[in-house]
Amino acid sequence: MILAFFAIFACSAFSSQAQPPDRARTEALARRATERLQALQREADRLASEERSLLNDVKKLEVERQLRAEELKRVEADAARVQADLDATSARMAALEAASRAETPELRARLVEIYKLGQARYLRLLLATSDLRQLGQSTRTVAALAKLDRDRIASHARTLAEMKREQQTLRERQAQLATARAAAEKASAAAQRAAIARNDLIRDIDRRRDLNAQLAGELQSAQQRVQAALRDLASSAAGSDTVALPLRPFRGDIPWPVAGTLARRFGRSTTAAGASNGIEIAALEGAEARAVHDGVVAFAGTFSGFGNLVILDHGSQSFSLYGDLLDIAVKKGVRVEQGQRVGAVGPTSSGADGLYFELRVDGQPVDPLQWLRKR
Repeated sequence: MILAFFAIFACSAFSSQAQPPDRARTEALARRATERLQALQREADRLASEERSLLNDVKKLEVERQLRAEELKRVEADAARVQADLDATSARMAALEAASRAETPELRARLVEIYKLGQARYLRLLLATSDLRQLGQSTRTVAALAKLDRDRIASHARTLAEMKREQQTLRERQAQLATARAAAEKASAAAQRAAIARNDLIRDIDRRRDLNAQLAGELQSAQQRVQAALRDLASSAAGSDTVALPLRPFRGDIPWPVAGTLARRFGRSTTAAGASNGIEIAALEGAEARAVHDGVVAFAGTFSGFGNLVILDHGSQSFSLYGDLLDIAVKKGVRVEQGQRVGAVGPTSSGADGLYFELRVDGQPVDPLQWLRKR
């Protein structure tokens, strides 16, 4: 039903009972436009400075990301070399163990034979040798063979021990490199995420700067019309066109319609009617509800679901709605100024005292908290 209402009044409100501007009001509009343009310029400068700072951060993060990438490459190269060394050592150990297993039976047999000779080996050699001159040579030969076998076994044992120590060292180095690689990957990912976040902020700033430039353009056009009206008044020219400032450039700088606290947010509702297109501001009964922007009264009366309702048309399909009023202080077709009383706070549909407030821009409901001044 409220949508049908806007379809009826969107084109007619500003044409109804338009009043010629007076000098005091026009000068006030000129001052307000100038002040808002200055605020928009300060915001543009702040956004530009913030963007420059973010761009510097992005450059630093890119350098950091490249350093982390190089560090990761180095760690991975070290890890590959260590793995190759470990594989080579393991292969040598396997070959040595295989050779040891192959030689073990022969060595064991010789050691058993030598053991069997025992302390009487010289006597047996003497009895088995017909030539006494060969006795010493035979004794030395047996001793040399036994020493060779013992040396070979000891050499195998030492080599295996050294390889095991080398293998353990390589595994420890491998574990250290795995830890270093994990740390490098984590740092690289963190730098990448930070760079993405900064780029997202830069895109958001670009969007806000574009919007700021658009709003400033709209306001400058309105300011030019105001200045033209002032020139006409100065030359006593008859002025029939109503001058007004658009609502959109004042986003974030619109005064609250009533002194109170937020009781219900935009899009939330405690009823079965669905999401709310406005907000509810808790305030004392009888508190003055005031216009948030210059406009023409498009509706002033009782409306189903809104109680006593006032709708102000601010031009360019922008409206403000004031519902649940105890009384109405304006009439349809009358131009009101920002801060002018439109009615008094009454009980809301929930039973508590408060004001229902809604903003529509380009004919669509918007969150008023994004347009009202921060407090």
